[in-house]
Amino acid sequence: MFKAVLFDLDGVITDTAEYHFRAWQALAKELDIVGLDREFNEQLKGVSREDSLKKILALGHKKVSDSEFAELAKRKNDNYVKMIQDVSPADVYPGILQLLEDLRANDVKIALASASKNGPFLLERMQLTSYFDAIADPAEVAASKPAPDIFIAAAHAVDVDPSQAIGLEDSQAGIQAIKDSGALPIGVGRPEDLGKDIVVVPDTSHYTFDFLNQVWQDSQR
Repeated sequence: MFKAVLFDLDGVITDTAEYHFRAWQALAKELDIVGLDREFNEQLKGVSREDSLKKILALGHKKVSDSEFAELAKRKNDNYVKMIQDVSPADVYPGILQLLEDLRANDVKIALASASKNGPFLLERMQLTSYFDAIADPAEVAASKPAPDIFIAAAHAVDVDPSQAIGLEDSQAGIQAIKDSGALPIGVGRPEDLGKDIVVVPDTSHYTFDFLNQVWQDSQR
């Protein structure tokens, strides 16, 4: 059986993606950058704050100094953090709490593999911190998704080889990261967005322990 489940946060445990979108849109407006619509925003899902800002500046053909870049990233995050103050246990996606409880009951390790530096805060707000054996620090990995670093770090943090883990993701970048880490991806969303070569569920209520176990068994055949 699999030994660990590596969770993305935004779009898997809860939906803070909308807050990210609004915060990036506000920053783009301040910079007179047009074109940051929902379609462009798909490129930012699962991607680190710094890499997202690089994409947005490239969209607007803007160049800034290192100090300006750091200030812009901080400004966006400050705005985002204000927006997420009201996140609560009511914001946990359907099925996720039961899955965490069942993983615990079956001695499966649980780790967070999110690009969000606000991951610990959000888990605390949703009262989920106690379920997690480890939280991989995105500031400590060399490259963000689609590089596999954060998933490898999350697996190693719970003393599990990535090949013995399942990764849960809702973004293309995240799915690629899971694949390259050696873990087994199970996506949530649309196959046309995440790939038709992996198992994809339409929503998180399908993420049950029995379902994950079945997908794992099928992958081992």
